[in-house]
Amino acid sequence: MPATLQEILLTPDTKPKVIADCHTLIEQEISDKSGISGVTVKLAYKTVSTFAPGHINHMVKSLLPDIVDKLQPYWADFNASGGSEFGDYLAKRGEEVSEALLSVTDARAAASSRPTIIKAYRTARGSAVKHVEAALPHVGELVLKYAG
Repeated sequence: MPATLQEILLTPDTKPKVIADCHTLIEQEISDKSGISGVTVKLAYKTVSTFAPGHINHMVKSLLPDIVDKLQPYWADFNASGGSEFGDYLAKRGEEVSEALLSVTDARAAASSRPTIIKAYRTARGSAVKHVEAALPHVGELVLKYAG
């Protein structure tokens, strides 16, 4: 049976590399955004980065286990189906996967006591599914980098 994503991505040797790659992926995705919703996302990211330096990296570290848990059922199904590109698999289930991943950040935002962070998240959340869907091929590539 193929290893779980937790066994692949969250080992002490691999997890720091995955965190660094996730942070890079987030920055690349944000820099690629355009239009009104892109401006909103960029502004929210800049607000968080300015008012809480290091917060994004901290959140990647703390959210990664929950994100991996949300991806695990898709990973198991992908392996069972014999697919070769996890990013394509995720993209074909775009809205479903995006909502699953966003449920992690929604829960974290709901539990936050930082008004600036909450406001920035709420501002960006309306278009978040679309943005997460656009990133899913790259998320799949990142996973396969370590699982392939």
